[in-house]
Amino acid sequence: MSGLLAALDLTDTGARTAEDIFTGPSLFMPTGRVFGGQVLAQSLVAAMRTVPEDRAVHSVHGYFLRPGDVELPITFSVDRIHDGRSFSARRTQAYQRGTPILSMIASFQTEDEGLEHQVPMPQGMPDPESLPSAADALRGFDHPIARFWATQRAFDIRHLDAPIYATADPERRPMQAVWMRTIGAMPDEPNLHRAALAYATDYAILEPIMRQHGVAWGAAGLKVASLDHAMWWHRFARVDEWLLYVQESPTATGGRGLATGRIFRRDGALVASVAQEGMVRVPDPRDYDGR
Repeated sequence: MSGLLAALDLTDTGARTAEDIFTGPSLFMPTGRVFGGQVLAQSLVAAMRTVPEDRAVHSVHGYFLRPGDVELPITFSVDRIHDGRSFSARRTQAYQRGTPILSMIASFQTEDEGLEHQVPMPQGMPDPESLPSAADALRGFDHPIARFWATQRAFDIRHLDAPIYATADPERRPMQAVWMRTIGAMPDEPNLHRAALAYATDYAILEPIMRQHGVAWGAAGLKVASLDHAMWWHRFARVDEWLLYVQESPTATGGRGLATGRIFRRDGALVASVAQEGMVRVPDPRDYDGR
């Protein structure tokens, strides 16, 4: 939790060009690459710092351009693209060594009234308290990535079906659901909860693709990377309370797969929608044909 909060507490350098400049740390990852959800959330925080407090983020569209290095800090430049009567738009570029690693556009809106509807939350889902945590699921695995997932992440992720850390899903279904929340209490700052939710949406989002083709995270030669990420905030939610993240993959082709997700509060309110395309490569796709 301290690492997550430190990462989202960007420093205003005081430097100004045509853009606002901020810096932030990179959190440790056993792969040596910056977690995509981290740089996405930090880019959003940078944009939030330039928008009036009465305008909340409602959408983000970002592209992951290069892998980030966990040994280096990240610089964020924010272009104040537009400020209208009720909407604001910002473009954030994240840099390491002077080279962009992520490019993002975010839109913000003042609170307004209008038409209201949502799809219902899936029924019959087991309670998160009845499900094993990642630490439970990974107990007995002596591997740096397994230890990191089990004990060093800021979010408690609980799969409704058996997780695919080491064993593939025998049912070959392009869908899954997880409960998630931070492992500790968060400050009462709405924008911090919105940014932390963006951070968490990069967890597990590509797993429906892997489930469909019988691929587990431990598969030899597996290469997975987020390519782009889109997110829409519909209603406010605290990320230190349980949220249901329902995910599915409509298609995969050419070494890329698309996954979408919906996030619900425990009271049934639809909080956010997510879409991500990712690279999912295996040594021989014929070994993972979904049979």
